[in-house]
Amino acid sequence: MGTRQEISALPPEADLAQADSLAREIFSDVATKWSLLIIEFLGQRTMRFNELRREVGGISHKVLTQNLRTLERNGLVERTVHPTVPPSVEYTLTEAGQALRKVVDGMCDWTQTYLSQIKDARRRFEAGA
Repeated sequence: MGTRQEISALPPEADLAQADSLAREIFSDVATKWSLLIIEFLGQRTMRFNELRREVGGISHKVLTQNLRTLERNGLVERTVHPTVPPSVEYTLTEAGQALRKVVDGMCDWTQTYLSQIKDARRRFEAGA
């Protein structure tokens, strides 16, 4: 993120330290488990809604819809409606979404690398609680 001095040089809307900044709102929108998973799966290929829902195990229709709308609003996902009967809708990552996927991939790699250490830490924590 940078030092406090570097951050304070940013315009107010880009400053994550400010509670009402646009940057914090965007961060909040994308830093959810569902958004991260949607970004990861759409990074593999363009998908239809139900296809994506099957890939992202455990997500409800409502939550997937809400997250896709939020990601679309932030310019990370593009929604394409094909004029068929019934209409066919596809979702794909935009350039910004693809760039964010690189960060998500890093988080996935980190999780896999440190999973056993985290499990051990959780066991120790629970045993001491």
